[in-house]
Amino acid sequence: MGDHLGRYARADLADRLRIGAVSGKDTRRAERKRASTRVSSSRWAGSVTRVSEDQYRLSSRRLADEWSMLRRAVAKIRNRLAVPCGRRADGVRGYPSQAERAQKQRRLQVLTSRLAEVERRLGAGRPAIVVGGRRLAKARHSLVDAGLTETEWREHWTARRMFLTADGESGKPYGNHTISVDPADGTVAVVLPEPLRHLANAPRGRYRLACTVGFSHRRDEWLDRVTADRAVRYDIVRDPGRGRWYLDASWSAPKTALPTPTELAARGARLLAVDLNAGHLAVCVVDVHGNPVGTPADVPTDLTGPASRRDGRLRSAITTLIGLARDHGCTGLAIENLGFGETLATGRETMGRGKRGKVFRRTVAGLPTARFRDRLRGMARHAGLVVVAVDPAYTSRWGGQYWKAPLQQQSKTIVVTGHHAAAVAIGRRARQGQKTCWDRSDRLVLIPVSQDRSGKQSAGPAHRDRANGGRQRQER
Repeated sequence: MGDHLGRYARADLADRLRIGAVSGKDTRRAERKRASTRVSSSRWAGSVTRVSEDQYRLSSRRLADEWSMLRRAVAKIRNRLAVPCGRRADGVRGYPSQAERAQKQRRLQVLTSRLAEVERRLGAGRPAIVVGGRRLAKARHSLVDAGLTETEWREHWTARRMFLTADGESGKPYGNHTISVDPADGTVAVVLPEPLRHLANAPRGRYRLACTVGFSHRRDEWLDRVTADRAVRYDIVRDPGRGRWYLDASWSAPKTALPTPTELAARGARLLAVDLNAGHLAVCVVDVHGNPVGTPADVPTDLTGPASRRDGRLRSAITTLIGLARDHGCTGLAIENLGFGETLATGRETMGRGKRGKVFRRTVAGLPTARFRDRLRGMARHAGLVVVAVDPAYTSRWGGQYWKAPLQQQSKTIVVTGHHAAAVAIGRRARQGQKTCWDRSDRLVLIPVSQDRSGKQSAGPAHRDRANGGRQRQER
């Protein structure tokens, strides 16, 4: 059944790509759904068209991000090539040697070619999508390097291209009519597509699986939803390496109003300030006045290995943060609203040269800023904690200048680092709703970040930050 639905899901995705970048009413979703209904069912067809639209929009956003990154990299190299070797003009430094300049000219040609291809795809509204994964598709040509035989690769490829996703429906038995899970005994029943109804072993064209399923993570929430017949989405996936099938359940959480900085201060509770670094998280508790409380701590984050292992270790580190916040009576966590998009695009030109520069660039690229922010937001919300993201400008400088020595006097059992002091500056900024620089927004950002249509945060008025040692800055 997964192969049958996957074949028509890929056909629907190809139709969506041929339509291109159009408004929501011009995607011809109703027409595509009717075509898919003839070979499946109305509900399966609805899931197919919805997943195709989501995949198209996600790929379009990623293509736009690549276009922005390439533009920045091309502009940076062109500016440096315009300056003679070994000289500086208008704050731009030329390349130190003719050999490096020649290499950058070749790289500029490569980036320009890539940029032209991306612009062509953006103009046509057709991002490149590989159902099953581009990395796995390329591994077919180097099976020895991938550690797979042809049969094993084919099993992984077939498993990735199956489609077994059913959207939930409130009011239907157990919150999903297409794939239903009985909370009493864990039996799973699946509505078969129309061409496969002759294989049904249960009434109304259903196939009841011989095995049962059970949920351990957030089981109580799942039980509350299925017993109340509230919508639950199910995804069935296969892992050929382990020879197992998995059933994933997901649902949308209700939206809640985020507290303002004034409301956070009025609660009179503490915040756990977190400074994200390569290899560890430096944390410190701050009280309602922004003063450090207790002894700072470090949470290790060994983010090496495959993606699944890195994600698991990141979740483990976030779980430790949530435990620390609960132990110290904190109402939320304060983090920096970090993003290294500009750095990743132009890091070769601005972050050092040679082996030392390469090591530093890899360190910066390895910081999971976006993933850490997204994972922390979701996990903290389920724990009943608020996440406050503040402007990261000068937190390390002001923390090291004004808070490292006092924090060391307060914490005599450990060695206080500049990262711990930076965490204090982050916590104070979250508490006071203020910042220490004058060339970015001073608004306290509550995740999700509110932005205007241009993608820039709105500017704020003049302010006075106590963490600056009494200096006053004016936004400009």
